[in-house]
Amino acid sequence: MRPALLLIFLILSGCQSVIDKNQTLTSLKSKSVNTIQYSQEDDLWQVIANRQGIKSVSNSRVQSRIDWISNHPEYLSLISKRAEPFLYLVVSELEKQNVPIEIALLPIVESDYYPFSYSHGTAAGLWQFIPSTGRMYGLEEDWWHADRRDVLASTKAAANYLNDLNKMFKGDWLLSIAAYNAGPGRIQRAIDTNIKLGKKTDFWSLDLPQETEKYVPKLLALSQVIKNPSRYNQKLLEIDNKPFLNEVELDSQFDLALISQWTGLSIDQIYNYNPGLKRWATPESLPYIMLLPEEVIDSFKDNLSKQGQRPKISWTRYKIKQGDSLSVIAQNYNTTIGQIMSVNELNNDAIRADKYLIVPLAQKSEGYYSLSDNQREKSRLNIQKNSEKIIYTVVAGDSLWKISIKFDTTINNLLRWNQISPSDSLSIGKELVILRDNKNKTELAKITNTGIDINRDIFYTVKEGDNLSRIAQKYNVKIAEIRSWNDLNEEYILQPGDKLTITINVVNSNLS
Repeated sequence: MRPALLLIFLILSGCQSVIDKNQTLTSLKSKSVNTIQYSQEDDLWQVIANRQGIKSVSNSRVQSRIDWISNHPEYLSLISKRAEPFLYLVVSELEKQNVPIEIALLPIVESDYYPFSYSHGTAAGLWQFIPSTGRMYGLEEDWWHADRRDVLASTKAAANYLNDLNKMFKGDWLLSIAAYNAGPGRIQRAIDTNIKLGKKTDFWSLDLPQETEKYVPKLLALSQVIKNPSRYNQKLLEIDNKPFLNEVELDSQFDLALISQWTGLSIDQIYNYNPGLKRWATPESLPYIMLLPEEVIDSFKDNLSKQGQRPKISWTRYKIKQGDSLSVIAQNYNTTIGQIMSVNELNNDAIRADKYLIVPLAQKSEGYYSLSDNQREKSRLNIQKNSEKIIYTVVAGDSLWKISIKFDTTINNLLRWNQISPSDSLSIGKELVILRDNKNKTELAKITNTGIDINRDIFYTVKEGDNLSRIAQKYNVKIAEIRSWNDLNEEYILQPGDKLTITINVVNSNLS
């Protein structure tokens, strides 16, 4: 099966963007040549710093990324907080599969360790798997759950994928990491071109997309910075070298409100620790592995034993009305046709008026499940609909932290509103969108504002004769925006075949 997958990889391109409960990293074998007493490593960042297996590289491309990190002192502090629940799980899986430990930093490059990250319209999760590659590595998605966002499943898949890429590129980890970003087919074509031209075929010698040329140096820069963070103006939150989260196997479907009640965790914490969850309950497909903090697991198990065989989700007896269908009933009760059919032992979707169905029912109102897919989408639209948009121009000395204080908002809001990550350049003159509650909105403004400000990423292939001005005019955007979205410097000249990401407003833009 695996060799067949490797052949398929050659025609793919795109960003791709479990643990032994009784074993800690201190007892795992190291791949380092030097003998180090890892039992003394209490901080996971130090573990990663000490056990690195990819040869350090110093050149201008790596140094430019190090300089950027040094100029953003809040950067890794923010990342540390996001990574804390997941870093032990990630490091454990990588070491188990003999992947270099600094690959644990790759989710910083991919998603800033934000498990709900969703970029370019398709890539999702910490590891930014696209759907096609995810499916090759067993990452499925249904109405209840998305494996690409599931930390355990996606980490295992990423380690497998990277090992396969490493075999394909004969043990060269820099080429393997580049292929994770650009796709193995794109990297192989660049190698073949250099062979024909009599050039070297190492990563630094290849002609690759700008994003990929920066992708590998970003990882190498991070691997150097964490060895001595204070030298680079960074402060890392210490993360204990022991499990923060552990697995609980569920043998029935659970309402998340019940889990919150049993554990004392907020509903947001449950979603954040289990970002693969899409709805108000765990999946109907069993068993399901739930991640919970170590300190609440005993409480959860104690409540579970008291509950016994009683249902872990609520049900209602629904009387079928004239004109009802299973799809309408499923939509109204935020569930699936399959689940209704299964519970009621229906052989088909034919139903009759005045008969009764048993239908699953969430304990709380829909708004309670704040990080479900439906609520996150509603939140995004409502923020834009009820807000005043301010365009702020970055000045010398600005940082995301300073701007967030100035406008009484959060760094995460700035990142979301501007579709940027903490590692993106905040250059002088860059324009940022700030959304503020507009309580004095006039009726005229309400009429002229559609209330739907939906941005959509499209991918444009540069044609013969194209230039940035023509493309910007076609999609009613600014040249500076196209440069920013695609990380193009002023000197870059478009070439036919280049792929551009363009963010458009689906109400006002020309989609043709």
